[in-house]
Amino acid sequence: MADIPVEEYLCTRIRRAEQALMAHHEAVLRGHGLTMTQYTVLLTLSREGGMSAAQTARSCGVTQQTMATVLTNMAGKGLIRRDPSPVHAKVQIATLTDDGRAVLDRAYGEVIVLERALTAAFTPAEHASLCDLLDRTTAVLVEQTPPARAR
Repeated sequence: MADIPVEEYLCTRIRRAEQALMAHHEAVLRGHGLTMTQYTVLLTLSREGGMSAAQTARSCGVTQQTMATVLTNMAGKGLIRRDPSPVHAKVQIATLTDDGRAVLDRAYGEVIVLERALTAAFTPAEHASLCDLLDRTTAVLVEQTPPARAR
């Protein structure tokens, strides 16, 4: 059935790398009381400014229902503030609080260590090549993913 061992499949190697990356980030973020999604929200809001729940969900790659829960929890922790949109009365805009910015800064200081270690593990040419290969891999994965089926 298979002409090469499963552990040599590219998909297996990609999955192992992704699992190791997530395990690292989750361990670091746990020390700051954050989930990966919460960290991504803080990072996104720090770069984009105020965003609606729908915008934040799209940016973080989760459903709007999931994001509603995440934002409620984050507001309860004082990491974000949610204010009515000046344009749409029913839409709330999430922004970072000072506490949210402080937690993000501390967490980012630890997360970036891995980024620097990975960058240092490759020559500049290898780094550029790896980035290109990963971008091409992502494009193939997106292209090969079947569309969602209606229920």
